[in-house]
Amino acid sequence: MSANGEPNIVAFLCNWCSYAGADLAGTSRTQYPSNIHVIRVMCSGRVNPLYVMNALQQGADGVLVSGCHPGDCHYMEGNYYARRRFGILKDLMEFVGVDPRRFHMSWVSASEGHKWKEVVEKTVEDAREAGPFDGFRRRKIDW
Repeated sequence: MSANGEPNIVAFLCNWCSYAGADLAGTSRTQYPSNIHVIRVMCSGRVNPLYVMNALQQGADGVLVSGCHPGDCHYMEGNYYARRRFGILKDLMEFVGVDPRRFHMSWVSASEGHKWKEVVEKTVEDAREAGPFDGFRRRKIDW
């Protein structure tokens, strides 16, 4: 959580669809929560699950991965790899006790600025309900 009590969300966005959708929401002056810190990637299939874990370890309260709709991937099948990879990661996170509301995956195209707003609002609201996350923070060890 930030100093004002709002959750910190790290979002990995596909360059071709989701980033353009977020850009459309911005240029359309659509209001959405400012808790999102965007990391632009070329494809959602390039997001390693360790990036998600590292974001949580570094203090994020939630993580969002967003890419092109299935069948619309600029690189043919990157979002299929992402969908499979992050389905397994979400199950693993639940298995180790991480609230599943802390991780979201979505498909947002370049023309869906309104959908981007809804995804961000849902992600922030779920992280707010889940509360601050300190499960993966490194603790100081007394040797």
